[in-house]
Parts: sequence; structure tokens; C-alpha cells
Amino acid sequence: MSTHRQFLLPDLGEGLTEAEVVAWHVGVGDEVTLNQVLVEVETEKAVVELPSPFAGTVVELLVADGATVRVGAPIIAIESTADAVAPSGPPQAQLQTQASDSEEKVPMLVGYGPSAAPPSRRRRNGSGHGERSADLPDHAPTAPTAPTAPPRPLAAPPVRFMARQNGIDLADVTGHGPGGVITRENLAAHINGAASEPPHTSQADGETRTPVRGVQKHMAEAMTRSVATAPQACLFLTVDATPTVELIDWLRQNRHFEGLRVTPLAIVARAVVLALREHPALNSSWDEATDEVVTKRDVNLGIAVASPRGLVVPNIKRAQDLTLRELTAALGDQTERVRSGRCSTDDLRGGTITLTNVGVFGVDAGVPILNPGEAAILAIGTLQRRPWEHQGKLALRHLVTLSLVFDHRLADGQQAARFLRDVGDVLADPTNLLAFG
Repeated sequence: MSTHRQFLLPDLGEGLTEAEVVAWHVGVGDEVTLNQVLVEVETEKAVVELPSPFAGTVVELLVADGATVRVGAPIIAIESTADAVAPSGPPQAQLQTQASDSEEKVPMLVGYGPSAAPPSRRRRNGSGHGERSADLPDHAPTAPTAPTAPPRPLAAPPVRFMARQNGIDLADVTGHGPGGVITRENLAAHINGAASEPPHTSQADGETRTPVRGVQKHMAEAMTRSVATAPQACLFLTVDATPTVELIDWLRQNRHFEGLRVTPLAIVARAVVLALREHPALNSSWDEATDEVVTKRDVNLGIAVASPRGLVVPNIKRAQDLTLRELTAALGDQTERVRSGRCSTDDLRGGTITLTNVGVFGVDAGVPILNPGEAAILAIGTLQRRPWEHQGKLALRHLVTLSLVFDHRLADGQQAARFLRDVGDVLADPTNLLAFG
């Protein structure tokens, strides 16, 4: 017996309430199997692939590419048989099915399909598409929708994202890839060709208006909430980090660090993790509901990374258990995952303290805003040679300015100052790493 089932956009965690459809991997009339990736959606934090919870035939795509969908709204209708439905799993996310005579709910773990062996991803040929609508019907269709819309241009999800970021309709781009696929180079050439054209402006006053969504929207909301709820204070410390520069040069030649990109950020990260042993107040949060200070056992070290989707802050779980080498490797891995779009929602949730390296942009210092729920964020300025007193004489030394922003409810000035001083002491003399054990 076959039934029409609707797949609802699942709860993607961390308080996320909506997601934007990046690209469908199936079309109307396609046969899908358990675990087959149906669609890629972008939340405020990451791009997530959603696998099919059951096998069957796609009846209708209920939302179009680029549409923003609320959690719990139906996104696709599939005609399936009763024995092709995923078994129950952990209730981290919900999907709802709808049949002609009854309704049932089947829990599913977001980002993972049922226990059946995952099939290889199907290639789209651009045909068989039904009409897409952003309207969300309250019942499943009873028959496949007849094709009324022209086939959408063929392009990989990253290319589609790049087009949306630049306000380009892929229907206007000529694809020179296999079968007419639009490549990144094709899109870049189109963008460069249109660069001389004036931007779209409103007819009323000549303003350019850009919709705020995705990562940029999340960041704006989070920063507004942070400033409105946490009393934030800042301290600065300029350090002679010449010994750290010498240590980094040595580590880059050490066989144990072969293949790793050793940077000052790794030394600062290790110093922060160790200093938190003496100053746990900087690794805590304020429970608004109970007016309690929650001191965290684990240090989930957030690293602010600039990406094509905006500023993303993944965190390294249990950083206190990592050696300097392991921490260096983790920093490189997280940065690469963010910039390649492979960062997961788990990478982005649960941070306890954050580092941001504004020095890579040639900035001496900054006053960053706290991530909501965290007690502190440490900004690292540019590392450059400047005149400085050394051993009673003026010399050119490698100086860096550290800026610590902290929640004054969770730490007072003395606690924050001593924490910052301990981090600075490590940069001034890396042998202090041994003092923490």
C-alpha cells in the first residue's frame, strides 16, 4: 500500500528556527531511496544535507530554491510504501508523514539517515521538475504535479550559493561544463562581465537594498542580543612576543609538527586553555532563568573564521585535553572545514570562550562583542616589529596587543586582568607553558 508522505524541515538544533533551501538534489518523478540526500539547506550557522527518511517517488517539491522555511514546515512530498519508512531513531529532530487515513510521526536524527546502506548520490539531468511553490499546503497532493516550469540551470550547490550572494540569476549564465553545467569559472566570468553595470537601486531614492539572511542575519541577531544582555568590559595588554616568534620558527622545523601550519594563534590558544585552569570564571555562563553562574568543566574553544558566508565561529571540543600539537592540528582542520563549507552544526554549538585573530587583517587591536552565553572573547592584534625596551636598551621586538572583552557579571576586573596577564606571560616567555603542568 502506497501513501503520500510529507517531510517536514527538522529541528537543526541550537535554537535555529528556519533554514534557506540551497539546492534540491531530486525532482518530481525521481525515485529516491533511504538515506539519499534530498536537499541542502543553509541555516544561520552551516549548510546541512538532509537525507530521505523513506524510499519512494517524489510527488512534489513544496518549496523552491532560495526559499526560507520555518522548522516544522513541509518541504517535499513523497509517495512511498509502508515498509519503506525509516525506523524510529533518537528524537533529536522530527519529521511528519501524512496518509489518506491516518497520521504518524517518525523521529529521525538530523544529518543522518536510517540504518539502510546509503546509496550513491544521483546526478540530476534537469528534467522531470514539477512546479515549485513557496506556499505550504496543509495536505499532501494526490497526484504528481505536471511539469509547468522550465528546467532549472544545472550547477553545483557552491555555484548556486555564489550566484545568490552576487544576486545573479543562473538562467542568465551560459554553462560550458559537461552537459551545459554552469561552473564556478562560468559564473565568475559572468559576474566580471557585469561588474561595470550599476547595482540595482530603488527608484525612489537611489538606495541599494540587500536582504539580510543566513549567517549575516544570525550574527546580527546574536550581537544585538549580546550587547543588550551582558555588561561588557575590555582590557588591553601589549606583549613582547619575540620569544614566541622564535618558538614558532623552531616548531616549524620540528619533525613532530611536520605538515602542520604553526601560527601564533596556536600558542595563544594553548595559553588560554591553560590559564583557564587558574581562572575558571572566564569559562562560565550566566543562566538568565535562575540567576546562576554556570562554570563549565570543558573548554570548547571557539575560533572566529571569515568565510564566504560571513563570520563563522566553530569550536574545538574539550580543548583542555589537547597537546600543543593536537591543538595546532585542530585549528587548521576547523579553519579548512569552515572555508570549504563542511562545518557542521555540532562544530558551531556549545562554545565556552572565543578567540578572534584581527591581526591577520593588519589591525593592531579591537574590541569584539561577546558570543551570547560566553564569559569572554580574546582578540589578537597584528604581530609586528616595533621599538621596545629590552634588557635596558631600545631594540626592535615583535609586539602584539591582546584585547580581552568579558562579561562583568561573571568576572570582575581583577580576575580578568590576571587571566590576561597569564596569557601574556606565556607569549613573553613560552617556558611558562611548563608552569601549568
